[in-house]
Amino acid sequence: ESFGFKYGIPKDADFVFDARFLPNPHWIPDLKPLTGLDEPVIRFLEEDGEIFPFLDAAYSLVDASVKRYMERGFSNLSICFGCTGGQHRSVYLAERLSRTFPNEQVLLRHRQLPPTQA
Repeated sequence: ESFGFKYGIPKDADFVFDARFLPNPHWIPDLKPLTGLDEPVIRFLEEDGEIFPFLDAAYSLVDASVKRYMERGFSNLSICFGCTGGQHRSVYLAERLSRTFPNEQVLLRHRQLPPTQA
């Protein structure tokens, strides 16, 4: 799930990753109206490479946890990425992480995007 910290942390979150330290597309006029689903925002976020070590670390932690959760019989694990408004960085990260678990049932939700965009 992606969300905006200014709207509150999801109550059912098992993991919350804070992406507010990453470069913010909100401050680039051409990127501000877009989302983390749009190619110009994706290019901006990936450009300096800062996002990749963060995503790798989140993946490592979640991957290890998914295995343990499954061994213990749990059926749900909520992984949430937050940024300031829930439109750019958190959306990108949630999308990327969801694709790293192709053999698992993943329900992806972008809390701050309208249903037509999410």
